[in-house]
Amino acid sequence: MDKHKRLYEHILLRRSDANVSFEALCGLLERLGFERRIRGGHHIFSKSDLEEILNLQPNNGKAKPYQVKQIREILLRYELRLGDADEQQI
Repeated sequence: MDKHKRLYEHILLRRSDANVSFEALCGLLERLGFERRIRGGHHIFSKSDLEEILNLQPNNGKAKPYQVKQIREILLRYELRLGDADEQQI
């Protein structure tokens, strides 16, 4: 199982929202089809078919727990899934 799939399951299974690698989380979002822009310390993720825009900031190399929760809610609301061949399925 690759690292993105493990992280995806970790988020959906509501394991600890703390101690999630910021770069791994950004990689997961990009693999799900989000586009990343960086403005200073803010990493802004958007996707053309979603209303929400995610604004993430690293905290000593880790994602902030409330941001992990926010991502979980978006994954569930829009039923975003990792495909078997690195493609997103909706």
